[in-house]
Amino acid sequence: MIPSHLKKLSDAPVESICLHGGRIIDPANKRDEVGDLYLHNGKIADPNQLPQGVNWRTIDVRGQFVTPGLIDLHVHLREPGQSAKETIATGTRAAAVGGFTTIVAMPNTTPHADSASTIAWILQRAEETALINVYPTGCISQKMAGELLAPIGSLVKAGVIAITDDGNCVQNNELMRRALEYTKMFDVPIFDHCQDYNLSAGGVINEGYWSTVLGLPGWPAIAEEVIVSRNAMLSELTGAVIHCQHLSSAGSVRIVREARQRGIKISGEVMPHHIALTDGDTEGYNTNFKMNPPLRTKRDQEALLEGLSDGTIEILASDHAPHCEYEKEVEFNYAPFGILGLETELAIFIKTLIEPQVLDWSDMLAKLTINPARLLHLDKGTLTPGKDADVTVINPSLEWTVDKNQFQSLSRNTPFHGWELRGRATHTIVGGRIVYQS
Repeated sequence: MIPSHLKKLSDAPVESICLHGGRIIDPANKRDEVGDLYLHNGKIADPNQLPQGVNWRTIDVRGQFVTPGLIDLHVHLREPGQSAKETIATGTRAAAVGGFTTIVAMPNTTPHADSASTIAWILQRAEETALINVYPTGCISQKMAGELLAPIGSLVKAGVIAITDDGNCVQNNELMRRALEYTKMFDVPIFDHCQDYNLSAGGVINEGYWSTVLGLPGWPAIAEEVIVSRNAMLSELTGAVIHCQHLSSAGSVRIVREARQRGIKISGEVMPHHIALTDGDTEGYNTNFKMNPPLRTKRDQEALLEGLSDGTIEILASDHAPHCEYEKEVEFNYAPFGILGLETELAIFIKTLIEPQVLDWSDMLAKLTINPARLLHLDKGTLTPGKDADVTVINPSLEWTVDKNQFQSLSRNTPFHGWELRGRATHTIVGGRIVYQS
């Protein structure tokens, strides 16, 4: 049963709404001012050409920020096939509470999203149960095995907006080259999970001081950096767009920076946990601190922050990865990688980026709105009149304590339980429909 403060997208009415008195921050249009935002017929209305005779629903948002609907391009919804961990319904509830109006679903489901029929099922399920916009991705390789290309053209025709084997990394460089050539033909990006399996070789935390002290197999940063380098060279060769997922190391940031300076079509993203936590947080063997790529050192963290600040890294995302409690309640070596992200993401980024003044609000919101929209060729991420009325209202001073037992997600695997944070979405509006209000 959906809680009363959440509404399924198909059940929420389209309303004529005036968001009154908020600070409107629209990075796409370099707009940052206090004013009113009007939503009508599911679109952003032009304040100079408002229709006559409309009964506006006025919502007082003074003291809050009114932004384009947040976009998370790296989410695991687990459906089909792994619905004990998460479903499209529960995952989009979590996203709505987090302030996200659009999410991109990864293809490591059961079965894998490597066929048009599976994509059709995901889209149908989203239409029936989702609270927000859900866009699927399709696999690079069949069954994500890294051996044979998936039918990329059919997947694009079926509705995917990116191609990825996220969760796995294609080790065959020739296969990756061909995949990039195909995606360039269809004008969709490839997202790549950057991990050389020979170099990571069973590692479960960052290779270094803490792996030695804890007696756990190390996952060295070079295992990520070798693949980031490979991707930069293949992008240069093919001219195709490649996006490196969940960057975690200083070397990866340096490689992406140098490649972009030479005009190579490569981009990267950073997750909240990689800038809020370090490998020292694994000291207690808590498996909720086990993720792939692993938490790294303070030096790596500082390089990620520098990459975000200087524009090398243009996108922020969560890598929301739900797991059942019993899966995480095992020895560290045997627990699955991954943590939840959607419901804490915004506040963690406020804590790590806004409060220490690494980024200002406009810069941070650009990495959660217009930048991912441009990468994915989505006509979203802006408050331009005539565009979809996808809007997030944020109370930047709202103080709250993370309680995993209050999450909308089916899973509870978070390292942030008990953290005191500031800033949270109060309204999530999708196509003029209020799907969440606190």
